[in-house]
Amino acid sequence: MARIVTIHPDSPQHRLLAQAAELIRDGGIVALPTDSCYALGCHLGDKEAMDRIRMIRQIDERHHLTLMVRDLSEIAHFARVDNAQYRLLKATTPGSYTFILEGTKELPRRVMHPRRKTIGLRVPDHPVALAMLQELNEPLLTTTLQLPGDEAPLTEGWEIQDRLDDQIELILDAGQCGTEPTTVIDLTGRAPELIRAGRGSLAPFGLD
Repeated sequence: MARIVTIHPDSPQHRLLAQAAELIRDGGIVALPTDSCYALGCHLGDKEAMDRIRMIRQIDERHHLTLMVRDLSEIAHFARVDNAQYRLLKATTPGSYTFILEGTKELPRRVMHPRRKTIGLRVPDHPVALAMLQELNEPLLTTTLQLPGDEAPLTEGWEIQDRLDDQIELILDAGQCGTEPTTVIDLTGRAPELIRAGRGSLAPFGLD
């Protein structure tokens, strides 16, 4: 049964963050708020939890999962970033963007696209998500909390519990945080390529 806890959206309680971090390290899946919408998150090194998230979303290994990190330096640790990419990332993080980048050897092969060896990375701009990453002291492997057949992500804690009660362990309920997912930008080519238009502005990439 999924436990639901009410967490302050601006000043998240450390006690709740510590409990969530322990649960994640033990293989649990957590629903947490971000600056775009709620996401499902698990430990980067936990294959079973990753497989459970893919099953919930009904996506295969060709669908990019997103590594949620604390800051730009962590992006550069897990992805190959050249000078031009770095400038774009610096101008747009933290924010409602997911960037497709080539992964480094620091990433397990199973979390990357099987052919392209890429992964989605993002730095969220939400106090709860950032505090969760700080408490965990490592990235979270995440995906948008949008269930198969739904037109929009789930945004109410009680609804998440109702729909996923026997499939996840914890819901950090900070109230509604939106239903528009991140803008996804592929930075692996010569020019930024729009994969999905979402909450993040396209202007910084010349794609508006």
